[in-house]
Amino acid sequence: MQFNAEQNRCAENMAMAYDAWIANERAWHQHRDRLSWKTVKGRDYLYRVVDRRGNGKSLGPRSAEREEFERGYSSRRDAAQAARKSLSGRLTEVGRIARAVRLPGVDETVGRILTESDRRDMLGQTLIAVGTNAMLAYAYAAGVIMAPELQSTADFDLAWSARREAFALAERGTRPIFNMLKAVDSTFTVNTERSFQARNADAFEVELLAAPSVVDAIPKAEPLRPVGNLPEQEWLLRGTPVREIVRAGATGVCAIVAPDPRWFALHKLWLSRKPSRNRRKVQKDHKQGQLLWEMARAGQFALHPVDDEFIDGLPEELRQVLAG
Repeated sequence: MQFNAEQNRCAENMAMAYDAWIANERAWHQHRDRLSWKTVKGRDYLYRVVDRRGNGKSLGPRSAEREEFERGYSSRRDAAQAARKSLSGRLTEVGRIARAVRLPGVDETVGRILTESDRRDMLGQTLIAVGTNAMLAYAYAAGVIMAPELQSTADFDLAWSARREAFALAERGTRPIFNMLKAVDSTFTVNTERSFQARNADAFEVELLAAPSVVDAIPKAEPLRPVGNLPEQEWLLRGTPVREIVRAGATGVCAIVAPDPRWFALHKLWLSRKPSRNRRKVQKDHKQGQLLWEMARAGQFALHPVDDEFIDGLPEELRQVLAG
């Protein structure tokens, strides 16, 4: 079923509100520490204040360049801080409307993970949503309501997508994924028996996957280690990913980045035939893959055409899927 006019209008408003909010949040977190001048042995030094007791890190002695840096930094900090309340209020407002008009959404915990990943510039850069949660991105991209059972899941699969370590924010450190999860919920711990899985106090599970070509880009100190050798994950790195702004939880809004819907569809159809695949997942894999492939062939993803060029670029395993 297609989104109605009211739902389409709400989806557009969510996208505008979220884009403004996330840009401001990134600016705020990059400038959230205060800068202060301190006199030490008769000489002024610029300090970055890192705690409430006034402790900080010296950025060097006073100079024209540091004075200019301090003015610009403080101006950007003040502007971002001033905008946070109104932008957050607007985001909550459109989230409530989205729920009222019955737009589909992800679980609240999934939404918080996606938002924190996006704030850290990881979403779409080093991480993408795979598994059932990705279906919601395709629903919004095509403007359709899918059957709930094709979008519902009790966990969250994330795939590492970066081919090299490239972190714009120092706070990511050497444990970028685990640090991000702990920022969302401090009760997240790594499952010692399944190191690709993190679980919080509510037993919500996050699983990490990675294609062989990118697994070495995951920092060695990252405690979450991806599911073993899965060459089929390579297909999900091809094509053009989808980024959509969706409803999250009761009143939340978040971004979600998912693989190219054509490759995801064929990947799901291939999984439904994989001999080692969990039998309980096969039927859902097939339904998801079949629906997405039919939508792609019908032209419902304007930026992802199923044309001769795409078909000619498919590996033999996926050609066999299409051949039936």
